[in-house]
Amino acid sequence: MTYHLPAGKALGGPYAVDVTPEKAGWGHSSLRILELPPGGAHSFDTGDSEWIVVPLSGGCTVAAADDFGQETFELRGRADVFSGVSDFAYVPRDARASVTSAGGGRFALTGARCTRRLPARYGPASEVPVELRGTGNCSRQVNNFGAAGVFECDKLIAVEVITPGGNWSSFPPHKHDEHRPGEESVLEEIYYFEFAGHDGIPGLGYQRVSPSGPGRDTDVLAEVRDGDVVLIPDGWHGPSMATPGHHMYYLNVMAGPEAERAWLICDHPDHAWIRDTWPDQPVDPRLPLYTAPETSV
Repeated sequence: MTYHLPAGKALGGPYAVDVTPEKAGWGHSSLRILELPPGGAHSFDTGDSEWIVVPLSGGCTVAAADDFGQETFELRGRADVFSGVSDFAYVPRDARASVTSAGGGRFALTGARCTRRLPARYGPASEVPVELRGTGNCSRQVNNFGAAGVFECDKLIAVEVITPGGNWSSFPPHKHDEHRPGEESVLEEIYYFEFAGHDGIPGLGYQRVSPSGPGRDTDVLAEVRDGDVVLIPDGWHGPSMATPGHHMYYLNVMAGPEAERAWLICDHPDHAWIRDTWPDQPVDPRLPLYTAPETSV
């Protein structure tokens, strides 16, 4: 199995990235990256999965239709992932969805197989919690738009992480590949990367995933660039390292078989001590890169 998919290696139909459970070899998590020209449109059946549509650049209209009617949401979006929090739309399973964009853009479709059919909903940018996690050179920003306990889904968990150039995130390395009630949950995870350039030079970073035990042998050390994807069915993941001078963005999509939708993790025992040093250091002054708007526009 190839766990690092460089840009262009996960193409599928109309999608620049098309990761399905079948392609990933697991049971739940999906990610599609849809690129639309000005005036472009795309429709898809949600099937047995729930989806959150979140603009990476540009704005769009999202419609969700079924036998009982149609809901339509106007997403203001953003210029790019380094300029602001985006609003988003939730589309339930067993529906026909469409994404149209007058100005064009790039849109992430984060998905998870599920059993409950929840209503289609709009998520305003003003209600996205922006969390600063870690301190010092472990400082990063987390946009918790689809986190458990923030926005209701059946199985899907999705968040955005921004790591300033030169910093490490997903650190200490952690895992969520064992069912241990109240301590750790089983979640498949997708990382999708974008980077801030500097004077026309593209950014890059590095991603590590290491085996966490017998039968959990995912092993990745990858140089990652714009549009790259890393699949994490199991294992210790982290650090995610941003090269100096280039901010790193990644979109995390998670889902799994647990009855409870929760992000419960276990830190690597060799590196968990680093958390104890955080109270003695300031948060990177470059963060937050931005905050959520006070009200919806």
